[in-house]
Amino acid sequence: MDTGAVIEPTTNKAELYQQILEQVKAITFDETDAVANMANISAVLFHAMPDINWAGFYLYKQQQLILGPFQGKPACIRIAMGKGVCGTAAELMTIQRIENVHEFKGHIACDSASNSEIVIPVTLNGELYGVLDIDSPQFARFDDVDQHGLTAVVKHFESTLS
Repeated sequence: MDTGAVIEPTTNKAELYQQILEQVKAITFDETDAVANMANISAVLFHAMPDINWAGFYLYKQQQLILGPFQGKPACIRIAMGKGVCGTAAELMTIQRIENVHEFKGHIACDSASNSEIVIPVTLNGELYGVLDIDSPQFARFDDVDQHGLTAVVKHFESTLS
């Protein structure tokens, strides 16, 4: 199986996410190691999505979020529940799509170049497993199409955890 499939450039964001999801499904096919899958998913997202500067996972351990596989500059290692965009998404178990992180109360600036962010909770058997975090240097980078596409990627990843 070719795990290095090229994602074709497109101006249609929905098509891009369909290609991303297909590649994610191909590289996670029959792979049960969560760390390996998170590493590859992070790489696919980082290289396929335009205008982002960080893509990766934080894992819920010891009542906090701990840095998992990612692509981008070094990041904060531990995030308390309810703190920053990631900790808020994890505590509330809701997607956080922030147009301007500098206006988000308690934002944790791991990379000062980040201006917008989307965080999607990852669950296993209904319990918090971690979060997928994507940052962008553009303000208001993420919209409903991004949220829908990234949620599909997370749902597929969750299916590999069982």
